[in-house]
Amino acid sequence: MGAILIPVAIVSGLGLVFGIILSYASVKFEVKGDDRTEKVREALPGANCGACGFTGCDNYAEAIVNGAEINLCPVGGSELVTRLSEIMGVEAQIGEKTVARVMCNGSWDKVTVKFDYDGIIDCRSAATMAGGPSSCVYGCVGMGSCKKVCAFDAIVVENGLTRIDEKKCSGCGKCVAECPKMIIKMVPSKSEYSVACSNEEKGAVARKNCTVACIACRKCVKECPVGAISIINQRAVIDPVKCENCGACIKVCPTTAIMKYKGHM
Repeated sequence: MGAILIPVAIVSGLGLVFGIILSYASVKFEVKGDDRTEKVREALPGANCGACGFTGCDNYAEAIVNGAEINLCPVGGSELVTRLSEIMGVEAQIGEKTVARVMCNGSWDKVTVKFDYDGIIDCRSAATMAGGPSSCVYGCVGMGSCKKVCAFDAIVVENGLTRIDEKKCSGCGKCVAECPKMIIKMVPSKSEYSVACSNEEKGAVARKNCTVACIACRKCVKECPVGAISIINQRAVIDPVKCENCGACIKVCPTTAIMKYKGHM
């Protein structure tokens, strides 16, 4: 019996000694976590949209503590940047708020429909079929793929056309990346006027396919007092940096392609 108890006692004793040593080592060599990480994480909005370039708010919080810029979250806005500046003890330039805007107004009642689409409800899938149901291959496909990726309930699809509620839009840009036609653009939130058309056909063809298409008539170009409008690829484009929101352009547009977006849905 003693032959068994002695080895057991030795092993148990060694286990106790090693346990004490490991416990001491864990305390002695503990890597202290940065308590700012938790504070930063609490300040972040928790949308986990990935617009900052990181996989989620947890990863972004860790990255900030490790030196990442504190102004990469479009959801939190200037208030978040101010709060993070206080936590981290650094300063960051607060960028201008931007929102997503659909440069198209071609709903089903304004375009010629080529065929009835009966397939996967996805813009990319529908666009592979002759550019989509609309005769305007540059316009909104209207299947709502952008709506599916919006984490802020800022997008609705009505009558084959995507609409963005700019009051809800966080400026994350996920809808921009999702759109196969690349007609969703980020613009300064203060910008009130945009040409809601992305058609690159000549005027007669564009108007045939969509009754509200830009026909590049240049009336808006001539009317703009600050030179904020130019014709690019057969359509008018308003430079939001130069635009002073005077509204002179919208008054002379013969096809109502120019729209006022302040608070527009």
